[in-house]
Amino acid sequence: MKAILLARVSSREQEEGQSIPAQVRRLTEYALRKNLTIEETAQLTESSTKETRKQFDSLIATIKKSKETIALVTDTVDRLQRSFRETPLLDELRKQGKIELHFLREGLVVSKESNSAQLLQWDIGVLFASSYVRQHGDNVKRSIEQGLHNGKWYSKAPFGYKNTRLSNNEKTIEIDQEEAPYVIKMFQLYATGTHSFQTIVNEMNKLGQTNTRDNRIITSRVETILKNPFYCGIMRVKGKLYKHIYAPLIPESLFNLVQDIRVGRKKAPVHFVSKPILLRGLIRCKNCECTVSGDIKKQKYTYYSCNNSKGICRRKWIREEKILTPLLGCLDKLYLSDQQIQDMVEFLTKAYTKDQVHFKQAQESLKRELNHLQKRISKLIDMHLDGEIDSDTYHMKLEEYKQRQRTITTEIKTYDESPDATIITAKTVLDLARRSKDIFMSSKLNQKQQLLRCIFSNLKLDDEKLLVELHEPFLSMTKYTDQPVWWS
Repeated sequence: MKAILLARVSSREQEEGQSIPAQVRRLTEYALRKNLTIEETAQLTESSTKETRKQFDSLIATIKKSKETIALVTDTVDRLQRSFRETPLLDELRKQGKIELHFLREGLVVSKESNSAQLLQWDIGVLFASSYVRQHGDNVKRSIEQGLHNGKWYSKAPFGYKNTRLSNNEKTIEIDQEEAPYVIKMFQLYATGTHSFQTIVNEMNKLGQTNTRDNRIITSRVETILKNPFYCGIMRVKGKLYKHIYAPLIPESLFNLVQDIRVGRKKAPVHFVSKPILLRGLIRCKNCECTVSGDIKKQKYTYYSCNNSKGICRRKWIREEKILTPLLGCLDKLYLSDQQIQDMVEFLTKAYTKDQVHFKQAQESLKRELNHLQKRISKLIDMHLDGEIDSDTYHMKLEEYKQRQRTITTEIKTYDESPDATIITAKTVLDLARRSKDIFMSSKLNQKQQLLRCIFSNLKLDDEKLLVELHEPFLSMTKYTDQPVWWS
């Protein structure tokens, strides 16, 4: 059988290490042991989490054109995919007999003849890889969150400030002495209560504010500036407020006065009590893609119908109990026995144990790269001091090296994390699946809605029939919950 060897790294920096050559060596040795004819060795340098994977797509196109089965040999599941996005495509090629997937570390071959247990092992491998990506993303978010709590701003400085660097090359934000007076004047003018956004624009033009493409003062910019608490020492990020470490332009009392004037007198709150509709916003009409809305009849019966906002459907009301029947049926299929949960947890634990050697090697490789970068930085500083490179090149390369150092440091920390976190997460998800129907039946309305959004996706109403789709990994669980042993 012909074989394509697939070695992948996520970035050029990893490629400069020995990751790809090491993978190719292992894959080649495997192919020779299995008497596979190596047709191609694909060396991909791209992230498996991107929406568009040009190198991967090119590889799939080659497999589709082949008139015989191709064995796609890769080091481990996460070298091929780190989400379920590619699974439907790969699974269809498998069913057609176009491809066999060989995963060395898992000792798994997925082919047209694979049983459900082997397919589940593949799904679990993808789930495991996806979990790593999410944990890595969480680490980055935690790092940024900690920086925000420390008062650091990570975006472009607002009008009136400028992004600069300190003598130690650390990024910071300073007051722009040319723009700041205009910001202060805007707040002072608006605080009088006699100016609108437009009259402030007129005043700025009179004061000679530069009418450049980037910094021109228009009414929308005036509004943005007057609403921004950054100028009084507070930064707003995704609706949350943090005290920043940079010099404020105005006192907080002035900012609050401007806000009071801007929003006008406080209005009495408007109370809107919505009807307790369980499936509100969860279902769309298959025919026209409009939202399926609900209503309560006779103060106790809930009915649903396409809202027909496009005017192409005939409104037909369906009882909630009829729509809930297939949803509850899916929850029944999610029930897992104690033995099935134990088997899955044992599989994940063994997978982590096998990966410890790989993780340690990867961590050591990252540490070597980190030391290499530090040497490059020292050499770069000497070249700058000796006049061998100009200041712009020096700062550009230094920031490039520093950014890579920060990325590597974050990656190293991910390998230090205990596998217990993922095992606990797996147990939690499996236990949630087993108890999902009981939880649903005993929960309040908002908790039921949260559970449904967690498990189900893309619910559509086709006349009187509800079409159900599930999020992963719940979709995989429904396929295998009737197995006495989940893998063989």
